[in-house]
Amino acid sequence: MRTGAEQRVWRCRGRSLPLGRTLVMGIVNVTPDSFSDGGCWLDPERAIEHGLRLAAEGADLLDIGGESTRPGAADVELDEELRRVVPVIRGLARQCGVPLSVDTRRPEVAREAVGAGAVIVNDIMPFAGDAAMAAAVRETEAGAVLMHMRGTPQTMAAQTAYDDVVAEVERVLRASVAYAEAHGIGAERVVIDPGIGFAKTAAQSLALLAATPRLARIAPVLVGASRKRFIGEMCEEPVAAERLGGSVAVAVWCAQRGASVVRVHDVKATRQALTMARELARQESM
Repeated sequence: MRTGAEQRVWRCRGRSLPLGRTLVMGIVNVTPDSFSDGGCWLDPERAIEHGLRLAAEGADLLDIGGESTRPGAADVELDEELRRVVPVIRGLARQCGVPLSVDTRRPEVAREAVGAGAVIVNDIMPFAGDAAMAAAVRETEAGAVLMHMRGTPQTMAAQTAYDDVVAEVERVLRASVAYAEAHGIGAERVVIDPGIGFAKTAAQSLALLAATPRLARIAPVLVGASRKRFIGEMCEEPVAAERLGGSVAVAVWCAQRGASVVRVHDVKATRQALTMARELARQESM
């Protein structure tokens, strides 16, 4: 199902994650206001139970975030973000062997999360120029996800004018990878994320998904499209939790075109779909 990335390995704080097949990253939102499941897992014990359930369903990774990044979401104070994510990461690290990622734009949270057991820092902000986050990733030896986004969650909705969205995202991601390398973070520790839905219209998100093979030439690609608004627009489904079919279709399509990781809410359905698509591709090639 994948070309050109079979030998890639993601180095994350002493762990080596093979990227020969597309990995499934399960989402654990420890927030009151995330667009799809805000408030469901705000209690640490419930969040830990949810993470354990996603791991049992086949998640290869778990991504824990304490700040909603939907358009217009309110800022979260540093102490509150730490209070939300650190106990959940610590609990999951003790109870399951799945590699953990922290979804944050703050280097202070990244350091604390890695200290609690995370091995990946998933930074939603453009990484280039953020020396403090680069230092946190370098010094903790964590793996990194470098995402493209214009502005912040509070301002990104008004920043969707691009001359060529694919060319700009490619340029920014190349710059982010180069910045990471210049700050001592080797290419084997970096995965890139085109930021589907972040300061992008539905048409722009689709263009970026179609460019997955092109972006995968920069670095391994993570696609986070699960339940997002563009799927709702395309499928005429206003309820985020009812976008399972569209989300799974995007995950499979991107996996077939070189995505190394798909970040999803619905682990079990996605894992089943990827397994069957991979087996059908194997049968076809025999």
